[in-house]
Amino acid sequence: MDWKIIKNNIGNDILLYEGYNRNVPLRAWSVIIPNNKNNKITILVSSDEDGLDTPEKLASHEKAIVAINGGYFTKGQFPVHHVGLLKSNDTLIEPASSSVIRENIRYKINRGAFGIFDDGSVDIGWSTTRNDSIFVWDTPIENRPGKPAYLNYEKARFWNVKEAIHAGPILIIEGKINVTTEEEVFFNTPVDGVQPRSAIGYKKNGDIVIMVIDGRQVDSRGAYLKELAMLMLQFKCYEALNLDGGGSSALIVEGDLINKPIGLNTQREVMSGIGIISLK
Repeated sequence: MDWKIIKNNIGNDILLYEGYNRNVPLRAWSVIIPNNKNNKITILVSSDEDGLDTPEKLASHEKAIVAINGGYFTKGQFPVHHVGLLKSNDTLIEPASSSVIRENIRYKINRGAFGIFDDGSVDIGWSTTRNDSIFVWDTPIENRPGKPAYLNYEKARFWNVKEAIHAGPILIIEGKINVTTEEEVFFNTPVDGVQPRSAIGYKKNGDIVIMVIDGRQVDSRGAYLKELAMLMLQFKCYEALNLDGGGSSALIVEGDLINKPIGLNTQREVMSGIGIISLK
């Protein structure tokens, strides 16, 4: 992917890139947020009665200069519920899902999560909750289709994060592509295919990388998870996580919708997002 800077006056040295590969075809945008005291990253959560808001409204409510959609959420319920861990402002809104069922088989899971510590530093790991405490693993459960695995808490550590959000699967760990689709039990789901995509990651120096990829369009087909990981690696991500995709994928910069979710200049309402607030 050839990337070019299309906006460099966002503030606090934040850069917006656009990339295009006409051979796929694939169009994407990435925001690089330098690790400095003026850029605060936070989990955004809808306060509407139905639990849903557009990413633009989530950003506006918290005065975030950059925002992207967040984790998965249920549909057809009122209010909606987050699928997996959701913690914001030190409040656990939704615990992790302990298991999922695929083809009548129950699998224990510790899915990929993005966490934010008190000092503003971030982490990505395979996580779940137990008695309202959050635990994280350095490796996922070794689930495989038709072969559920055991969740061993002795290999976990307490994850003392102020904010956190589940999505998944993880794309990159310790600077290497490691797409854990099967381990996180996303096999035989729309997540494991060509889709519009959203992702978040960070570099070893703490810089945040946010990316959105358009899909289901003539000039942008969407991406496989490994392709998404490859693009995040172009920005030297040390760790990276796939977020909710499809029609939910939306990137907001200074109040403007940057991409075209499923080819339209409209946004799907979502339950959660990740935002960057300028403290300067």
